[in-house]
Amino acid sequence: MIALILLLVLLYLWLKVRTSSDRIGQGRSNQDPYSITVLINQVKEGLHELSRPHSNDWGIGEDAWSRRVKARTELRQALRGCTYGDLRDKRYVKSFIRDILTGSCGVHEGNIDNVIPFQRRDLLTSQDRFDIILYLYRLRHGTEGLCRMIEDYALDEAKPPKAGDGTPVFEINGQDVDRVFYLEYRSLSFQEKLDIVVQRVYQGYKGFSVIDELREMRIDGVSGGVSGVSGGFAADDHLQDAWMHSVPDFPLDEDGERVVSFWESVWIFYKGKSLRLSFLSFGSEAELKRVCQNIYKFNLPGQLSEANGFKVNEMKDGSRVVVVRPPFAETWAFFVRKFDVQNAALEQLIQGNNAGLPVQLLKYLMKGSRITSITGSQGSGKTTLLMAMVKHIYAAYTLRVQEMSFELNLRRLYSGRNILSFRETDYVSGQAGLDLQKKTDGTVNILGEVATDEVAAWMVQMAQVASLFTIFTHHAKTFRDLIESLRNSLLKTGVFRDENIAELQVASVIDFDIHLRRDMEGNRYIERITECYRLEPSEAAIDGEVGSTRHGYTERIIVEYRDGGYVAVQPISSRCRQAMIREMLPKDAAAFGQFASTYWGETIGA
Repeated sequence: MIALILLLVLLYLWLKVRTSSDRIGQGRSNQDPYSITVLINQVKEGLHELSRPHSNDWGIGEDAWSRRVKARTELRQALRGCTYGDLRDKRYVKSFIRDILTGSCGVHEGNIDNVIPFQRRDLLTSQDRFDIILYLYRLRHGTEGLCRMIEDYALDEAKPPKAGDGTPVFEINGQDVDRVFYLEYRSLSFQEKLDIVVQRVYQGYKGFSVIDELREMRIDGVSGGVSGVSGGFAADDHLQDAWMHSVPDFPLDEDGERVVSFWESVWIFYKGKSLRLSFLSFGSEAELKRVCQNIYKFNLPGQLSEANGFKVNEMKDGSRVVVVRPPFAETWAFFVRKFDVQNAALEQLIQGNNAGLPVQLLKYLMKGSRITSITGSQGSGKTTLLMAMVKHIYAAYTLRVQEMSFELNLRRLYSGRNILSFRETDYVSGQAGLDLQKKTDGTVNILGEVATDEVAAWMVQMAQVASLFTIFTHHAKTFRDLIESLRNSLLKTGVFRDENIAELQVASVIDFDIHLRRDMEGNRYIERITECYRLEPSEAAIDGEVGSTRHGYTERIIVEYRDGGYVAVQPISSRCRQAMIREMLPKDAAAFGQFASTYWGETIGA
């Protein structure tokens, strides 16, 4: 009886598995064998087979067995590394995808147009056309391809407003893609077509979906999931099916525009402008979620979960990535911020009439070891300017950097200098990291961002006793806001109880503030460079001062941006000039004296 029962159970399981297999096989037979979805599934199976051991490995020689083990190990490592943004691993995995497509998938010159209709331009979607022209531009210009495309066709110019408020719209839409496509398209060889198909399969399997190639371009950043509707409306299966099948029954908003879902949100940050790529979409919430769950995984920063609804990390190429998820955020979203390391030079960053004035002044502030803050709104260029200013710190000085995530990448820029960076972790706070810096022989302390009260309070103390000088960034809008924000941090953390004394302590620490601004057109410039002048007890005012005296200090605007150019306003105080030349080499001190005489008509001894 027991044997009979076991036999019946096995028979039942066999019939169930066979029925399920037949159903899956029937479903596959009804699918287009050359659709991207089917090819992705076949590539997954193929790479899985290549990355795992097989039973026939035991019948081969030791050398051949070692070679196979090494090849499988390299493939597994590349499959992990490509999700971190490693371009070498990406190229390695794509070479396997190419072999699988042309091998077991049977893609060849005669049927590749069944995957993407290259020869039927009227059947190409906006994404197909964009992929083709971006591929052509990348062949000619490398990672500059997207920038050159935008510049050649002025795609970053404001478009007429859609709503009645007259607000200009910055976006690249399907009409823009069509215009560029019909002017740039040429016949493609089979290998070029295969490159595009391989990339499309890769980005749907291990890549970052429609932003995979965009992320590698020399732009300021890319984000997704930051616009469109969310909640139950966005999760409506009917709405998602309508997008997938181009059904024209979407609801319209009050301006007559089609309501889009949050997974149809792709934005790039280009030269200070946020441009929406309205023709691109992740296609579904699941695809956007997949990208968010993979894009932050470099160096295993921990799990993104409902309890921990955000992660800040860096990618393999040094880009900063921030990922958020529900319930902390209303939708899944990510922000990738890139920093233009190649153009991190003051002469390239600071443009405009008489740009040599702020460029030279910033160099002398670094050589003169001045405690300097860089303030401005998000996207105004604080981090990039900080990278460029570090170049002009004397190479003999040791640098210690504290960041929330490793985004300055100073050792990549200045590999021969003594630089060590620290960051906050789940187990080591920013306060503990700053405290440790006192024991690491640091001459110059750099804070990537003063964002918390604890770090702000510690920065003030560190600038007084722990290092020669300090450079930091802050989001203050004005110099007064900077002083008051740091003062409030000292009060909140209990370092001081008297407001006036706390403010005076902050003013006694900061020497100069460099305030950056980004206008609606995306232009970035230094709005003003301000000296914080501490009044001696015997001083009631300063002759010729432009600014206000408050709690023992006064603001002196040294350089200001006016009508497209930089002008010299007030001279640097005599006390500060003398302190600067004490820190400079003799030749730099002499050049600084000539600089001050040229713009303010004063000598160092004045």
